[in-house]
Amino acid sequence: MRHKFKRLTCAAAVLGLSAFAAQAQPSWLMPDILSVAKAEGELTIYASMNEEEALPYWKVFEDATGIKIAFVRSSDANIRARIAIEARARQRSWDLVATTPVYNLPDEVLLPFDPPEAKNLIPEARGPNRRWYGVTGNYNAPAYNTNLVKKAELPRSYEEFLDHKEWAGKIAIDATDSEWLTGLFQHYGEERGRKLAQDIAVTLHPVVVDGHLNVARSVGAGEYWVALNNYVPLTVNMKLSGAPTDFWALDPVTLAFGSVGISAQAPHPKAALLAVNYMLSREGQQFLTQKGRLPTRRDVETNPPGIIDVLQQRKIIAPISSAEEQKKMRAAFTEIFRPR
Repeated sequence: MRHKFKRLTCAAAVLGLSAFAAQAQPSWLMPDILSVAKAEGELTIYASMNEEEALPYWKVFEDATGIKIAFVRSSDANIRARIAIEARARQRSWDLVATTPVYNLPDEVLLPFDPPEAKNLIPEARGPNRRWYGVTGNYNAPAYNTNLVKKAELPRSYEEFLDHKEWAGKIAIDATDSEWLTGLFQHYGEERGRKLAQDIAVTLHPVVVDGHLNVARSVGAGEYWVALNNYVPLTVNMKLSGAPTDFWALDPVTLAFGSVGISAQAPHPKAALLAVNYMLSREGQQFLTQKGRLPTRRDVETNPPGIIDVLQQRKIIAPISSAEEQKKMRAAFTEIFRPR
């Protein structure tokens, strides 16, 4: 009887370990393609996420799959330019692009795909042509240095920025904020929105800075007092790191996405699909909230809690426009905010 009990105990232990292993397996792993993805062996990612966040984030994927990541970091504008050049040269040099926003890329550059975790995203974060998906929400709002500007002094609308002539030359804005300008035009109407942006530019002389992260860091460091607009998660990131900075929400809150797409000529397409499923998963998005990124899944809470609830008290506009309209808005932004 002792031997029989021992055998039963061992069998139960084996079953228990198997159950634990199944439970411990990440939910985003796709068993039907995992072996093929592992055989591809590696994955090249073009992304704008800073290395401090990206390297530990992608190590989770590497440890779970054994697939090696080649992470190439650059600004949004430089990534778009590099992809365009390599597409004309028919180079198969990258697998996955993660930047803001991927929908600016031509359709022929991106592969249509349908990762299982995409069904859990908010509707706005699912590209209508299945060529891109939103991983994080880049809600647009002004930010300020809390040591240099009092909360009670903050404008309650974009028109009220014009009442703060003392901020002239002490305001920053990113050089690629044409999505924010699109939201402004849609909210106010193009004529009124253009005049408002022009009046702000003439009155306050915003300094055009290359990179949303640079804007957040500069405001947090006190180099600039205010950001006319920036991505809320980057302001939150600086605040979580101890910088004296915060955002406040005004109508409209333009929503763009830190989004992801797969190259139509990907050398490692299965590994890329598996990587996207990780990015869209609950585990992947929870990891990103550690640094203040805002999720595109409703089952993931923000850090600190309640940020999206605050933003949703304002009018949120998520503009998706054609390549021609995007080109027009980039030209309008450059014209309005050119150095004077």
